[in-house]
Amino acid sequence: MVNNELLDMLIIGGGPGGLTAAIYALRGKLKTLLVEKTGMGGQIALSAVIENYPGVDPISGAELMAKFEEQARGFGLETESAEVSAIEDAGDHRRVVTTDGEYRAKTVIIASGAKWRKLGVPGEAEFTGRGVSYCATCDGFFFRGKEVVVVGGGDTAVKESLFLTKMVEKVHIVHRRDKLRAEKIHQEQALAHPKIEFHWDSVAESINGESTVTGVSGKNIKTGEEKVIPVSGAFIFIGVLPNSDFFTGDTDKQGFIATDRMMATSMPGVFAIGDVRDTPLRQVATAVGDGALAAYSAQDFIEKQPART
Repeated sequence: MVNNELLDMLIIGGGPGGLTAAIYALRGKLKTLLVEKTGMGGQIALSAVIENYPGVDPISGAELMAKFEEQARGFGLETESAEVSAIEDAGDHRRVVTTDGEYRAKTVIIASGAKWRKLGVPGEAEFTGRGVSYCATCDGFFFRGKEVVVVGGGDTAVKESLFLTKMVEKVHIVHRRDKLRAEKIHQEQALAHPKIEFHWDSVAESINGESTVTGVSGKNIKTGEEKVIPVSGAFIFIGVLPNSDFFTGDTDKQGFIATDRMMATSMPGVFAIGDVRDTPLRQVATAVGDGALAAYSAQDFIEKQPART
């Protein structure tokens, strides 16, 4: 199905960046459609608590994103549930191909986010959903009173480990370095927590089990010492990969989309924001800033195009 209506803006992704772009576009009276393949809110909607968004008391990701969506709906946001497979430059408009059909838009804002990076070790795929998880908020409940491993040492790994301590008996953090990369406040909380044990300079080499996970085999990369940590679950937080397979413009080696300071990509009329773009910081606050700037840039792009006759 081809939708022949010419949109001013099509936004791919309903996370904080996409919803912010929609709010700005709709307030600017641009005909806007937001396409989201799963559920509104993006990855941040799975976070148990957000405490660094200015002006907002600690709040769950789902609650905060519900507020974003409610505000956007109030301005008349229209959405479609579909997955984007291609964006093509058709001269005076962009052609966006989705599982629900094709759309035409003067501008496109890519806010498709990122997905969790996989370890790629034996047992990871086999036990995903049976002890291996990438979301403590989603699955921590199933490990009440048990021991789990968290792989990673960044902010997400440490914050999710702290969340897990509310339910599990013990959290083993396996980190390939000898110090954490998380925010200082979260480092201090984790290092002082009696339920968290650190396995420094170590990597997970396999996830073991039968019908469910029974342990994680690890190795110290400095000493070569190998050991098995008996646990009932393994949570993997080692970074993200962009949801950018449909984009054929400039990206870095990992697929993160390159933009200029105005959020413009190498494809005319196409902008990228949030976790999918090449950026040094991936937070709700930065995604919101990206979204506002991209909507402004897109409107400026539209206004500078030659009038159609």
